[in-house]
Amino acid sequence: MEAAAESELPQANTVTLRHAKLNRLIGIDIEASQVTDMLSRLGLDVTVTADGWQVVVPSYRFDISIEEDLVEEVARIYGYNNIPDVAPVAGLTMSRHQEAKLPLNRLKDALVDLGYQEAITYSFVDPVQQQRLFPDAETMVLPNPIAADMSVMRVSLWPGLIQAAVYNQNRQQSRLRLFEQGLTFVPDASAENGVRQTPVLAGLLLGPVVDEHWDMADKGVDFFDIKGDVEALLALSAHELSFSFARTDIGALHPGQSAALLRDNKQVGLLGAVHPSLLRKLGLKSQAYVFEIELAALTGRRVPEAVEVSRFPANRRDLALVVDNEVAAGDILDLARKVGGDQLVGLNLFDVYQGQGIADGKKSLALGLVLQDTHRTLEEKEIADTVARIVSALSDEFSASLRD
Repeated sequence: MEAAAESELPQANTVTLRHAKLNRLIGIDIEASQVTDMLSRLGLDVTVTADGWQVVVPSYRFDISIEEDLVEEVARIYGYNNIPDVAPVAGLTMSRHQEAKLPLNRLKDALVDLGYQEAITYSFVDPVQQQRLFPDAETMVLPNPIAADMSVMRVSLWPGLIQAAVYNQNRQQSRLRLFEQGLTFVPDASAENGVRQTPVLAGLLLGPVVDEHWDMADKGVDFFDIKGDVEALLALSAHELSFSFARTDIGALHPGQSAALLRDNKQVGLLGAVHPSLLRKLGLKSQAYVFEIELAALTGRRVPEAVEVSRFPANRRDLALVVDNEVAAGDILDLARKVGGDQLVGLNLFDVYQGQGIADGKKSLALGLVLQDTHRTLEEKEIADTVARIVSALSDEFSASLRD
């Protein structure tokens, strides 16, 4: 019985104290001999080592069990009032800020100003719905999905936004403006971990243009509404002239109400009406319009530059041009802007007409040209020459003719 009782007696605890850590925590350099004396006078069995001390703590000092406890004892004996007050030294490094980079929040604020609300949807979506939108897309299947309708990674943000729109429509929300920023996931053997992750900005709108109002017509949104919202985003970069819209054929979108967004002739986005044959299958109760743009194409902007404001009058000239129906108005504007040069400070398409007086297969485009110089008043002959050059170039390129 006596041997068993002795085995249950408290054992002395051994704690290591490092000189470097002691100095770091207290904030001052205390001589090793002074520390040894302090610990010895506390009744501790102290052994000096190469980098500090090995301390055997008596069993009755149950409050000392780790290195920090010994640091506290040294500081207490040394005297807290003897430790000088030294303000910590911290170096500040200016974060890098590129003025030419457009903040993501600025793009989000612009969409909020247009009446959109931000949505956050899952990165894994219903394989059936995604297959309906993108039947030819290769997708990543999750090995352990949380649900059958959330078993593949999204190749676009549209499935999540459409699901959110359906959820809201089922709760009597007939007018919706939603946007989301996130990643798409496309299998790619050449990419890191075999998947290409692309940050994109996407949006969806449906329902009437404005809320119900006694003095406003009940008009539903159309392709030009979503195109205008996309153009508002492009204008923030001040590089809007480097973007263009081109016809596209994608199964998810209406073939006559869709477009590819190009930047320097490279596709960076899509927009248009959800294909009518998919509306009911996706659960939508009305026509919806969507867009999706690679974020990298939007976040680079032109640095503002101060330019001289002309003190001389501007001159406007209007042209009515007859061209084939297949000729895109954007191409007409691009060529007119190129030929007009620096003196053409304003260019606007303000009317498109087809009907009586216009031959079949033709259309009339009305252009407003504003000419101005920053150093002098333009003479009538100079204005006429510039307009004539524009008309001649359009005639040569698109067989355009002035309307009688």
